Order: sequence, then C-alpha cells, then structure tokens
Amino acid sequence: MTELDSQLRKFQKELSAGTVSLALLAVLSAAQEPMYGYQIAKRLEREGEGVLSGKQSALYPVLRNLGAAGLLDSYVEPSVTGPPRRYYRITETGQAVLHEWVQAWRATRDSVDSVLQGLIA
Repeated sequence: MTELDSQLRKFQKELSAGTVSLALLAVLSAAQEPMYGYQIAKRLEREGEGVLSGKQSALYPVLRNLGAAGLLDSYVEPSVTGPPRRYYRITETGQAVLHEWVQAWRATRDSVDSVLQGLIA
C-alpha cells in the first residue's frame, strides 16, 4: 500500500465515522416498517452507491449508540431461518435529531463545496 493509499483510507475512515449515524437515521426514517441490521446494511449499500458498503459489522455499535441516545427503539424477534433478529425503528426524538443533522450536513457540504470549487477532480 502506498502512502497515498494509506492517507486516502485514513481520510475515508474519518469521514465515514461522522456520516454513518446520519445515513442510518435517514434509512430508518424512510422505512415503512422496522428493519434489522442486515436489511439496513443492504439498503445503505444500494442507496449509498457503495460508499457505505462493506462496513456491516461497524453498523451494530452505531445502532447501539443511537439506541442508547434515545434516537432508535429496538426489539428482538425470533427468526425461523436463523438466530433472533433485532429490529430498529427511529423515535420521535430521532426524527427531530435527523432534521437538525440534515441541516448541519447540508451547511457543511455547501461550505466545503465552495472551498473546493474550481479544483480539478
């Protein structure tokens, strides 16, 4: 691995740390019914154009943290085909926090985009 590769991986890890919670809340907010971890991971992979893919194991600690903060509710249900599944849904508080985070994300994105404007991609 080159130094450039290493720096890119480090940057992507740091960037991902702050955006996964936002993406998880957004997915659960848009869901018509509670979802379990694998469903959430697949939705993120599909809708996030692969940017958030490959991090399924990293989702569970984030889901637990969001639950501990009162942003998600969860419950366990037996599964016919395997181990019990924990289902997650966004709370009212989670919806309010998501609204604030979306505004903060957009302001940050717009600010960074204005600084990057004119750079060659």
